[in-house]
Amino acid sequence: MLPPGNGYSHVATAPGQWVAIAGQVALDADGKFVGVGDAAAQAEQVFANLDACVKAAGATWANVAKLNFYVTDIGILPVLRTVRDRYVDTNNPPASTAVQVVSLFSPDALLEIEAYAII
Repeated sequence: MLPPGNGYSHVATAPGQWVAIAGQVALDADGKFVGVGDAAAQAEQVFANLDACVKAAGATWANVAKLNFYVTDIGILPVLRTVRDRYVDTNNPPASTAVQVVSLFSPDALLEIEAYAII
């Protein structure tokens, strides 16, 4: 038996077509970083980017089964969850993984999030 997930589901299932959404960082439509040094501002932009990807795939956040978080400081997870919880069903959240990394592709990036959806 697994312990209860703390803000995530251990297993998420859904019938349909699998959609992989590449890791998103806090780049705006012009390719410029939003919120350099500000995890909350970056989280807002990353989830806005993910939202655009989810919608472009013909999905909704109810279709998102898995989120992978890559962060340069694991201490920002509460901030990420606050923003995430405005998008996902907090009663049945996606399965998720959070990993602290030494760096991402740019020193301005504090986090990167990829998503998997089933539509």
